[in-house]
Amino acid sequence: METTRQQKVSRLIQKEMGIIFQQEAQQHAPGKLISVSTVRVTPNLAVAKIYLSIFPSDKSDDIVKEINKNVGYFRRILGNKVRHQLRIVPELNFFNDDSLDYIENIDNLLK
Repeated sequence: METTRQQKVSRLIQKEMGIIFQQEAQQHAPGKLISVSTVRVTPNLAVAKIYLSIFPSDKSDDIVKEINKNVGYFRRILGNKVRHQLRIVPELNFFNDDSLDYIENIDNLLK
């Protein structure tokens, strides 16, 4: 169960990372739409797990690997945006959120 502080930090990171990916997506994944679906923060607020939904989903694992290679760049941009709200910017870990593909697969099986 997440504390209120964890939920607030998660929402803040989700909002700011969504804005960052709107601005930076064309450099890292041209022709792809990257959105932040979920952010989970550890109880000590040191690590943030960020789940990305990428459309269209072909090569989404490669895009997430590329983003994880440039995690320092994204953490620096996030730090500049939230420096007045957070004392320490958490370590960022990006994961592929394939729940939309899973839902589509279940939907196709039920037809």
